[in-house]
Amino acid sequence: MNTPPRSQIIDALRVFICGELMQHPSYPLRADEKLMSGGLIDSFSVAHIAVFIEVTWGVNIPNPELTVERMDTLELIADRVLHG
Repeated sequence: MNTPPRSQIIDALRVFICGELMQHPSYPLRADEKLMSGGLIDSFSVAHIAVFIEVTWGVNIPNPELTVERMDTLELIADRVLHG
């Protein structure tokens, strides 16, 4: 599967997280804003993000990698998607 540019990944993640997980589609989520440690989503939401990534870009992120340290901002998540 062809992976889009980082900016497009961040935009798609923003739409998914704000709309589906936060239930606040117009929230102005910054790419460097803390998701879990900032209280915007809970740790269970990371599993939903991982499924979204797999369905959208075909990238499987193993459970041990679904941590606050690795998945706490749109930037970190996009980097992981690009890593494959």
